Amino acid sequence: MAALAACTPDKAVPSPAAANAPSMASHAPSATPSSVPTTDPAAVTPPASPEPSSAAPSSAVAPQHSLTDPTSPWVIVNKHRPLNPQDFVPADLVQPNVRLAVSGEASMVNSTTAAAAEKMFGAAASEGVVMALASGYRSYTTQVATYNGYVASTGQAAADRASARPGHSEHQTGWSFDIADGGGACSFQPCFADQPAAVWAKANAHKFGFVVRYPWMFHDTTGYFYESWHLRYVGVEAATDMANRGIATLEEYFGLEAAPDYL
Repeated sequence: MAALAACTPDKAVPSPAAANAPSMASHAPSATPSSVPTTDPAAVTPPASPEPSSAAPSSAVAPQHSLTDPTSPWVIVNKHRPLNPQDFVPADLVQPNVRLAVSGEASMVNSTTAAAAEKMFGAAASEGVVMALASGYRSYTTQVATYNGYVASTGQAAADRASARPGHSEHQTGWSFDIADGGGACSFQPCFADQPAAVWAKANAHKFGFVVRYPWMFHDTTGYFYESWHLRYVGVEAATDMANRGIATLEEYFGLEAAPDYL
């Protein structure tokens, strides 16, 4: 089975190695609808009973944010939830003062994510771990070209396993980016999970407001196989709450349905 990948680099060409990457077991727990305080009532389906889900954000997490507004750090973008508007462009894109492995739009994120990334990269460096930003913002136009290139070369079914459809990529929000090891080893490959940058990020990213958005063995929930390099900013409170309670995905945390395939 071909691995699903949300973070296909711009204008990347599908490789046999990526297409034949081993799949993870499909035993991810399903998300449970919950009553989640939010400024966006349409974002969450009310529960059938007043009993809250154990996966819902803890009352200590404040303030609450919208799950649909792309300017919100809690916006959820997946195969069931496209951006609105689909051609959204963050108004505050900046280039963080971190080690870069890319240039142009891919070197940028929104200003909040940039500030948090600078703190995280600095903390990693102080412990001898070198990280590089390998892919940040990706515009709707870029995603159209990337996705269409896959469709033309491999067909739509394969394209949907290798690249997010336009309007469905977290990279377009400015809230996420991919990391690389300082030496560039195993970039965008399963073996990156064993590199120092990935190991450190998995253990420490929540302290700076980031989660590993596509965790191991939860592709039936997120729609993508494990991407140890893809970090998503949700804020220190929410990221730490998830880490402390062992909640792996944003879908589960916010009580949203699993999104393994496009609707």
